[in-house]
Amino acid sequence: MKKLLFLLLAFGGWMVAAEKPNIVLILVDDMGFADLGCYGSEIPTPHLDALAKNGLRFTQFYNTGRCCPTRASLLTGLYAHQVGVGHMTDDQGLPGYRGRLNDACVTLAEVLRPAGYFTALTGKWHVGQNLGVTPWDRGFERTLNAAAGGFYFAAGDQAKAKLFLNGEAIANDDPRLPKDWYSTDLWTTYGLKFIDEALAAKKPFYLHLCHNAPHFPLQAPAEEIAKFRGKYKAGWGALRDARIRRQKELGIIDPAWVKSPRPDTIKLWKDHTPEEQDRFDHLMAVYAATVHCMDKAVGDLVAGLEQRGVLENTLILFMSDNGGNAEAGPKGRTDGDPTQATSNWFCGESWAFLQNAPFRKYKHYNHEGGIATPLIAHWPAGIKAGAQTEKVTGRLEHAPAHLIDIMATCVDVSGASYPKEHHGRAIQPMEGISLRPAFSGEPLTASPRLLFWEHEGNAAVRQGDLKLVRTGRTGPWELYDLKSDRTEQHNLASTQPEKVKELAAEWQKWAERAQVLPYPPEGKAKGKRKKLKS
Repeated sequence: MKKLLFLLLAFGGWMVAAEKPNIVLILVDDMGFADLGCYGSEIPTPHLDALAKNGLRFTQFYNTGRCCPTRASLLTGLYAHQVGVGHMTDDQGLPGYRGRLNDACVTLAEVLRPAGYFTALTGKWHVGQNLGVTPWDRGFERTLNAAAGGFYFAAGDQAKAKLFLNGEAIANDDPRLPKDWYSTDLWTTYGLKFIDEALAAKKPFYLHLCHNAPHFPLQAPAEEIAKFRGKYKAGWGALRDARIRRQKELGIIDPAWVKSPRPDTIKLWKDHTPEEQDRFDHLMAVYAATVHCMDKAVGDLVAGLEQRGVLENTLILFMSDNGGNAEAGPKGRTDGDPTQATSNWFCGESWAFLQNAPFRKYKHYNHEGGIATPLIAHWPAGIKAGAQTEKVTGRLEHAPAHLIDIMATCVDVSGASYPKEHHGRAIQPMEGISLRPAFSGEPLTASPRLLFWEHEGNAAVRQGDLKLVRTGRTGPWELYDLKSDRTEQHNLASTQPEKVKELAAEWQKWAERAQVLPYPPEGKAKGKRKKLKS
């Protein structure tokens, strides 16, 4: 009898593994490398920490450094310029900068839907809906989306908080929506609603869930903000040191790395008046509340999957579109009441210095603070559990990985076929590799590969542990050995000029191939940001 039971259980486990896995991609907005508990933060994120504990955390996962390019790369498995979204959603008249997904790519939905998947999207789209590229025309069967983002509360400015339900523009108080919704919860509520449709249709599902949080304007319910008031009066310096200590304990960073220093633009905490410190504490409390609420929404989604009996065979991938955001400068911005939709709060550079610990720079840049963010993978049926100790829970993957790898991973685990053409047009081949070997503790690649970046003239290329990076189109190249110096403190360019020349040539070849070049004229993009001082 015991033998029969064992065989039945083994057969059941094989059946789960043999089925096509459901896939949920969760993308958050403007969240730094160190903003989750399982990456060293003091912000409580128990639900994401639980996914990490029972899954896999990547310590060297890369994005593009900016919102729209990241979304384009994630959706297509290509570099953002290749698909026409090298900047934002303004058409600058050059192939890499048309501001919308082009016809030489396919989205994950367009690849997974022919493989039998029910495809759904909730949240922020921001890859050219203003120029006619919509999710419902790029493979998604069900959608509740915003064309761009920039809101949290239902009562927001209708022009900013405009929603589209399955292609139909709807009012913020449409009776099909929850009353007085908060966008972080709304995207999850509709994600589960679309999953129910997939289960009713007896199909595996792919849900692409894109949170506004924790992007500005930072807004959260008063009771959530109150949980964090007073917790940030130690200041960014002490809190950053505490995060770095936890990162070392967790194995996220190497204890030998020298922490990047505080930029001159950021004052010492003690040099602010008590009134200024209280304002800064309030500002970071609002940011922490948006992250905490986002984590709760992830918990609601996971609970929903478990209640429906599908969590075991669902691959969840959680990531951020860029590093912490220094826009609005060292003082940040606190216009209005952050519990109201009309407010406009930015964390600014001083708190972004904490959010990206231990790295240099921020969103927009190609130094680690701009392009390195968490990736958590959770799939009980497909990810081998790691050893757990008091200090380290779940497994860590230290090999470099990139957004371009998500398409290849989804194709691999789903058994889908990546096409050579779509609607009669030739499609560019995938740029990335499957991350599935890491799920079983196997190496991702046999040899170091080249990874590339460019945004607003900021540029980088990585080969193995060596990274070449510059600030702006004409800035000098800097060379770092990320194995010993991932905080980019020891520039090797002057001692290894031949390696600088070699990697710069590789970047140039890629830039020409991937439509980074020719550049649009500087300042041509509408609403181009003012350059940061640091």
